[in-house]
Amino acid sequence: MAEETIDQTDSYIAERRNLLDVQNLRKYFPITRGFLKRVIGHVRAVDDVSFTIQQGETLGLVGESGCGKTTTARCIMRAIDPSSGEILYRTEDGQVLDIGAIGKGPLRELRKDMQMIFQDPFTSLNPRMSLLDIVGEPLLVHGERSMRVRSERVAELLRLVGLRPEYMRRFPHAFSGGERQRIGIARALALNPRLVVADEPVSALDVSVQAQVINLLSDLQEQLSLTYLFVAHDLSVVRHISDRVAVMYVGKMVELAETEELFSNPKHPYTSALLQSVPVPDPKVRKETFVLEGEVASPANPPSGCYFHPRCAFRVEICTEETPEFVEDSPNHWVACHRAKELDLAGLSGATSQFGGVSVDGE
Repeated sequence: MAEETIDQTDSYIAERRNLLDVQNLRKYFPITRGFLKRVIGHVRAVDDVSFTIQQGETLGLVGESGCGKTTTARCIMRAIDPSSGEILYRTEDGQVLDIGAIGKGPLRELRKDMQMIFQDPFTSLNPRMSLLDIVGEPLLVHGERSMRVRSERVAELLRLVGLRPEYMRRFPHAFSGGERQRIGIARALALNPRLVVADEPVSALDVSVQAQVINLLSDLQEQLSLTYLFVAHDLSVVRHISDRVAVMYVGKMVELAETEELFSNPKHPYTSALLQSVPVPDPKVRKETFVLEGEVASPANPPSGCYFHPRCAFRVEICTEETPEFVEDSPNHWVACHRAKELDLAGLSGATSQFGGVSVDGE
């Protein structure tokens, strides 16, 4: 009896570590035709995606453009409503809420816990607002009417992201791209969130500035106990900052594993193809050019079976007929591939801490 109680307690503790639990998430956009806007089909932007994010970790979400990464992130933030599935979020007091199903009132309150860093620092900031207004706006929206309190909080946030408090009266045009992204990060942290969704936060920046912003995000995570969903297409950046990596293809999750495990031992042919396309930042190293043949499948008319099979060099008959299940092939390594156990795929060896030829440690 005592052993059974201990097992239940361990299970409960393990469950409580999950800050976010996404189950069978789908987002379909209708395709209409004619004057009456008759629905003739759907774009399956996100198609049966499941994953968890533990408290304090960083989950990297990667894939080609159009694979559904950003749509998944926006569904989690309820910037758009999911078509189906559950997005379970564990609040600080232990309550579990389904983000996709709660009303506007509870969702507004939950916004304090979940914030987003946008991709383009040039368009995500209002050019007519000063830094004081931009960074302080979340505080005002959530009831802080005192200008003095907001000014003090904005000054604290600017120092936290490496900007001088004297800048709070300036406007976004007076700052560089990297500084604007720091402003966006400060705005996201204004309400002390627990979960931060970063939608390709460094892709619009120069490589040397990317390193600074990545280091800043890592430092902030350690200082403030943040949890990140890090959406990106640059695998080298994802490798540096992520604890685990999830790979998407045409709206579906195809692989999920701890970072070094996925990079060194991929089990899905698509993941291996992505890794083979990563450039090596060393002019002395010659690497054969790898090109993944074929076109990305249309989410409005995906192929039967495995969505990747038209481009896969390892496909067999079952790949064209049956959709592979997303299963745990080995401990903490999930994959959706009929031949995962029999394939020996090439990974990316060597734990480099560089991307684009610039060290993310600033050295």
